Amino acid sequence: MRRDYLFITGLALLFFFPFLGSIHLFDGDEIKYAECAREMLLSGEWMRAQIDFQPVFDTPPLFLWAQALSMQVFGVNEFAARFPNAVCGLVTLLMVYRIGLRLHDRMFAWLWVLAWLGSFLPHVYFRSGMIDPWFNLLVFCGLYGFIEFRWQFLTRKSHTAFWQRYRYLLAGGGLLGLAILVHGSVAYVVVIVVLGLYWARYRFKGRGYLGHLILFSSVAWLVPSVWLVAETALYDADFAQNMIALQLNPVSIAGDKTAGLIIYPVLMLLAGGFPVSVFALPNLWGDRQPEDELLESDTLAACQRSDLTTWMQLLFWSAFVVCCLAQMQTSSLASLSWFPMTYLGAVTIWRAIRWGVRPAITTIMLPLTGILLGSAVAIIPWLGMHPEFLRRLFSNDPFALEALEAETGWELWQGIPGILLFAASIAAWYFWRKNRPWLAAQTVFVAGAIFSKLTMIFIFCNIEGHTQRAAVEFYKSKRNEPCVITPLSFKTYAHLFYSCKQPGAVDGKTYLVTKTGSSETIPDPSYHKELNRKNGFVFWEKLTLPEVER
Repeated sequence: MRRDYLFITGLALLFFFPFLGSIHLFDGDEIKYAECAREMLLSGEWMRAQIDFQPVFDTPPLFLWAQALSMQVFGVNEFAARFPNAVCGLVTLLMVYRIGLRLHDRMFAWLWVLAWLGSFLPHVYFRSGMIDPWFNLLVFCGLYGFIEFRWQFLTRKSHTAFWQRYRYLLAGGGLLGLAILVHGSVAYVVVIVVLGLYWARYRFKGRGYLGHLILFSSVAWLVPSVWLVAETALYDADFAQNMIALQLNPVSIAGDKTAGLIIYPVLMLLAGGFPVSVFALPNLWGDRQPEDELLESDTLAACQRSDLTTWMQLLFWSAFVVCCLAQMQTSSLASLSWFPMTYLGAVTIWRAIRWGVRPAITTIMLPLTGILLGSAVAIIPWLGMHPEFLRRLFSNDPFALEALEAETGWELWQGIPGILLFAASIAAWYFWRKNRPWLAAQTVFVAGAIFSKLTMIFIFCNIEGHTQRAAVEFYKSKRNEPCVITPLSFKTYAHLFYSCKQPGAVDGKTYLVTKTGSSETIPDPSYHKELNRKNGFVFWEKLTLPEVER
């Protein structure tokens, strides 16, 4: 088995770490967290998050500490900002292999690893600077610690030592506490919903369940409490009070206003989670454990597998429903569903290999989703070369119309990842129908891993060129110039990170950045000179009084 762990490590090093810094950080969460980490290093303020050197109350510091340490080693750049998530990818693959091997067998363990490696967005997020991967991993590990504790508590003798009985519960609570330190109280909200639903499913019966739930919650909240107490002792109580007030109402945290639109998480999970999403569909509800599995398996192991399936179904639907209802960023909660989705998808393939159970919905959705997603990616380079076909969609958006004209060097061969996924989906469907599920899984997951990596290199790079590169290049050109850059009419963090803004007052020029069609936001156009406009962005310089008089 050691050879397997080494091989998995090699796969993670091959797919997650190379070319991490080949694309600018995308504006929004990626740059926001990287900027917080940069300001931590610059100001020496490690206890609280800052944006533009002002405290922010919706971002606990744990992930920022990881990014800041990475930047201290690799420098302030894209590679350093994304490096912690690549490490998370390695840890995730090793962990799911270990759990899969323990509960099922070596075949299942590899299926679970391949499901993570070869599914689109789960793969892509490990190569991003988003907060989601570590948040998802810590939430899952915290919940699994409680699950493992309950299994052992109900099967072990009571005279065992306290640490032997409660170590998984305490470790799980501690890991959930770390998840709270990554992304706030929403981690606890989702887990407590899952624990409550599981308890309700058995009519609130279960020896010691309530006491265990209280102990688990106490340990979970102890971890962020230590940070808040230290913050209060070192500075003042205002920051802690504001942070607590915001976290007590987690669903109101300001974020992506796409929340509440059910189509967003559905697309993120079905298309973004392809191909494992189509294998998970049959197991999202109900217990489809075949009789042959019960007859051939160890009774306790079969019961644990059935129980874990129930837990994963509850986690999936809890994250999905909260994602649809909460008025906050949906990506973290939608991506949390990838842990149960990859497990349930691996279960479908494993049962097909062992007992020939091949659900009809997977047979239908495997080629259909793969063909649609592969075709969509394959056609993107052609659309980039012929933007006239997209202008009708953005006829009322002057910024988008100019951004489409950006020279990013589209070539038809950049659609190869989509063609690869298209062909692999058809081949996997053929093998699936011929009752060769292991070959089907290898085909579609290996192709999915290659597709994900090449799509980031070939497609995302050019998309970034259309959406933000002109502005980023302007910000980078002002790095060594004492100046103030102020974006107007749009929200961004890129000007802070890429201009390497320093703390304190600056005695220098003032630049304004607007988007095409929003020049009316300039306070007094006569006091501002247009320097340049490119790909939908307009760059201005604020004039001094003598310059205005001339």
